[in-house]
Formats: sequence, structure tokens, C-alpha cells
Amino acid sequence: MSYEFAEGYKIRDQGATHFLTFTIMGWIDIFTRQRYRDMMLESMQFCRKNKGLQVGAYVIMSNHLHLMWTARENNLSDIIRDFKTHTSKAITRSIEEEPESRRNWLLHMFGFYANRTNANDYFKVWTGNNHPEELYSEHFLRSKLNYIHQNPVKAGLVREPAHYLYSSAADYAGGKGIMDIDLLF
Repeated sequence: MSYEFAEGYKIRDQGATHFLTFTIMGWIDIFTRQRYRDMMLESMQFCRKNKGLQVGAYVIMSNHLHLMWTARENNLSDIIRDFKTHTSKAITRSIEEEPESRRNWLLHMFGFYANRTNANDYFKVWTGNNHPEELYSEHFLRSKLNYIHQNPVKAGLVREPAHYLYSSAADYAGGKGIMDIDLLF
């Protein structure tokens, strides 16, 4: 069974390792706040422990995530759906209930994006396109892994990939990152 995404990208093999990009609607910089970044880590860890997700690599940037995910139970599309649904609700709940200087603006923007869809949601946090790319060779995998880990360097956040806290780069450099991952090699 394949799962269709915008722009023709599909997850054809639900058990294969995929490079994914999850983007916040309107490229809003939500992950400038630590609590929202930590929600992503906690949700990935939950999926690792309870849904059979293997997190091969990740980076959390200000408004998007790049990931290398594999589903041990051949249900990658289901995990993506559940992850994005849960984190969307957690982000909006946090915006509503916790101190947030951008509260009114963020809720307005996420409400605006929800009104532009046919869904019955009050808020739309994530775009629908995950841009899945199956990692079909070791060369392609290493290329995407390098791309993930170079994101914070190219953004001018750090000089070395392993120095960025919200990334798996430290794990691949022989250290220990902030979150447990499933090394791909």
C-alpha cells in the first residue's frame, strides 16, 4: 500500500528507511523556543518505544525537521500521521496555556491556515507534504545524512555539525546526542 503526498512523493515501501521533511505552515519559526523542540524529541522517543519507529537521524531547525525514519512494523505513514497530529495538538495547547509572547499571532496564523483547508481543525501547524524519499542506496543515505547534519552549519548556528544540540550529528561523530537514536551504520 502506498501513501500519497503532495507533489507526487509517495511512501511505496512502508518499512523502508525514508528521508522526510516536516515543515511548519508559513515557515513560522516555532522551534526557536526550547519547549517546542523538546516536544519533538519527546514525541520521537514515544514513537520509538511504543510504535516501532526507528530514528536514524534528525535535525530540528527553527521551522522544520529533517528526519531519517524507518518503521519496524511497516507502518511509516501511520507513524507520521500520529506524530504530526499529536505534536500539532501539543504545540497549540502549549501556545494557549503557557507563557508565549507571540500567542495571539501564532494562534491567528495557525487558525488562518486551518481555514484554508477542508479539515475540521481549528489550527493547522504542519504542512501536508512530508517530501518522503526512500533511501535506496548507501551513497544516497550518506548524502541525505550529511544534508541533515549540515543544516545548522549552513544556517550559521554552529561551526561543526556535532555542536548543534538538536541533531543526531554528535551520535555519528562518536559522541552521544540529546536523544537516543538508531544508528544507520
